[in-house]
Amino acid sequence: MSFSDLGLSEKVLAAVAATGYTTPTPIQEQAIPHVLARKDVLGIAQTGTGKTAAFVLPMLTILEKGRARARMPRTLILEPTRELAAQVKENFDRYGAGQKLNVALLIGGVSFGDQDAKLMRGVDVLIATPGRLLDHTERGGLLLTGVELLVIDEADRMLDMGFIPDIERICKLVPFTRQTLFFTATMPPEIRRITETFLHNPQKVEVSKPATTAVTVTQAQVPAGREAHEKRELLRRLLRDAKDLKNAIIFCNRKREVAIVHKSLQKHGFSVGALHGDMDQSARTAALEQFRRGELPLLVASDVAARGLDIPEVSHVFNFDVPHHADDYVHRIGRTGRAGRTGTAISIVTPLDQKSMAAIEKLIGQSIPRVEGDYEAPAEPSEASERPREQRGRERSRGGRGKPQRGRDRERSHEPREARGEARISSEPRHSSESRSSSESRQLAEPRHRSDDKRRADTRQQASTAHVPSIGRPEPRRQREVDTEPGDHSHLPAFLLRPVRSPAGA
Repeated sequence: MSFSDLGLSEKVLAAVAATGYTTPTPIQEQAIPHVLARKDVLGIAQTGTGKTAAFVLPMLTILEKGRARARMPRTLILEPTRELAAQVKENFDRYGAGQKLNVALLIGGVSFGDQDAKLMRGVDVLIATPGRLLDHTERGGLLLTGVELLVIDEADRMLDMGFIPDIERICKLVPFTRQTLFFTATMPPEIRRITETFLHNPQKVEVSKPATTAVTVTQAQVPAGREAHEKRELLRRLLRDAKDLKNAIIFCNRKREVAIVHKSLQKHGFSVGALHGDMDQSARTAALEQFRRGELPLLVASDVAARGLDIPEVSHVFNFDVPHHADDYVHRIGRTGRAGRTGTAISIVTPLDQKSMAAIEKLIGQSIPRVEGDYEAPAEPSEASERPREQRGRERSRGGRGKPQRGRDRERSHEPREARGEARISSEPRHSSESRSSSESRQLAEPRHRSDDKRRADTRQQASTAHVPSIGRPEPRRQREVDTEPGDHSHLPAFLLRPVRSPAGA
């Protein structure tokens, strides 16, 4: 079957022929006739099968008749990311070159003023991310009551990014009689509930099982150690040893990890770019364009690049981090092996990733070959892991390098007391040197001719009166009782040995 058999207009067929495509993909072949018949469509197909053209081409044919009014778009396409939205606009620019259609893009990172100006001129096709679209509707600059056709693309990605509540709000703002096209690669229960709520007797088009991978992609998993620096070193070895590597996308789970891997590869002489959600929109667009043109052979990215990006000639995909969700693995490796080309997908797997890999293999229904040999992680445990857990815990709690604090105290406990400078009486309280010296000096100042009995009596009298609180002087804390020899007053603090004056008039 050719495109001319699908019922597309002459202008659209001429644009398709100009791009060099002659045969529609299975999703295009089955979905386009239903869209032209103005029926709701539920399209399920693996990534890289031409889902975008499956709704762009019939929309161009439908939009040849009619004219848009100010602030009231005729069609609405929702995309989860800015990159996907920009890519869909490129498809309209390519296939709709012979038509006078107004296409507007509502995404973050662009001023509201420029977008409002486009909406006021009238928009035939509005491509938007859910957040920015709702911002415009709440500001009163956009009305969705004239939408005839609603497209929800990459619905499972919308679910992952938390856009489902926004999608429900938008579906209530568009007319009930609109036509709805719903495209997804996987069908979680939440997505199934949305389709049952907002689609009316949809025509289900399923050209492959949900969450299946393309047969043109060669998959492998490579074991690695637990440490991050071991994974980065292994990645560099895989990049240097890869056969027929033209370009590659390296996926990480976190934005912070994207920045670290990007900096590490640059440091080791690789020409590499970065792409994640926290980057400025101009920087994201520039990095993606450089990668498409071949100026940057490597691109380190988060899952923002895992869905729908059409870069046909990606030869390799590396999963630096195994995705937490098995569905994301299908989308990641779908960036390679597109349009009938062959590709390679390699995942770096640590011992902590075994559970995630098992979930991925269960989802795709096949086992991923394990690459052994030079890439095998070292089996010898490190010196730190051989030590007992209690000892490692003590070492982590120490303040600096060297032996643990408790260990040093334990070693000092075997030294003689004289060497440590400790008193012979173990029960002696610890007083400051100032208090001891004051006490000793007071004892030396006493007359030597006084007898020991007289000295003990004076001491008992002073100790008894010291417990009586005086005006303006706080009551001293009770001292611990210690066993000392008769006549030894060194254990008493200096203030107890001072005479106490009774207040006047007492």
